Amino acid sequence: MGGFKKLLIPALAAAVGLAILLNLGFWQLNRLEWKNGLIAQVEEGIGKAPLPAPGPATWQALDERDDYLHVVLEGAFLEGNTFYYTALSDPAGPLGGPGLMVYAPFRTTDGWTVLVNRGFLPQELDGEPRQKALGAPSGRVQVSGLLRLSEKPNWTTPEPNATDRLWFARDTGAMGDVLGLDPGSLAPYSVDLDAAATPAAGVPQAGETLVRFKNDHLGYALTWFGLAATLVGVFLAYAASVLWPRKQSSGA
Repeated sequence: MGGFKKLLIPALAAAVGLAILLNLGFWQLNRLEWKNGLIAQVEEGIGKAPLPAPGPATWQALDERDDYLHVVLEGAFLEGNTFYYTALSDPAGPLGGPGLMVYAPFRTTDGWTVLVNRGFLPQELDGEPRQKALGAPSGRVQVSGLLRLSEKPNWTTPEPNATDRLWFARDTGAMGDVLGLDPGSLAPYSVDLDAAATPAAGVPQAGETLVRFKNDHLGYALTWFGLAATLVGVFLAYAASVLWPRKQSSGA
């Protein structure tokens, strides 16, 4: 009975730890199911008719379920551009490789502003063709595209070049500051134009949104279940050593 008494507290601690690890694993599986449903919903929604872009009254409620929402805007482009560095390895259009996404401010007919990603400029494009491509359509226009939530840079993101208005993260707030836009009326997202918005000259090449969600939930679930299995193995080995201790061999 002495051995079983020694195992009481370790067994309780192992049971608590096992319950926590299993709950974490099943929570990640639930998140995986939710994320797969979200991805399917987004992929289906991309091909649907665009909805009016969310206005200021709904900005606080936006979350990842709204990312890639197909939206439509009516208004006019303002002067100025910012640039997001990218490299298209599998472009939808004919142009690819390293280059820039051109973001232009767009004032809606309701008075608020949003940054619109007009499309891709190849790195080698220079001179007059580049300047011509940077000129946004004038007058009142209607545009449609995919809503992309703003993102904040992390410690691996290169610092932006404010002088050249070059960014390495879709930080719409910071981009708007450089352009002198009112932060109170600037949408917390940008809109990637549909491919149909590509001008006759071919640049900026619109429709290059990479639809991608971070989906590591299965890996996390397997990690938690693996730790749970390890905990069980360690406890069983410990219990065996307590209940059936090896006899120490006596020296000569």
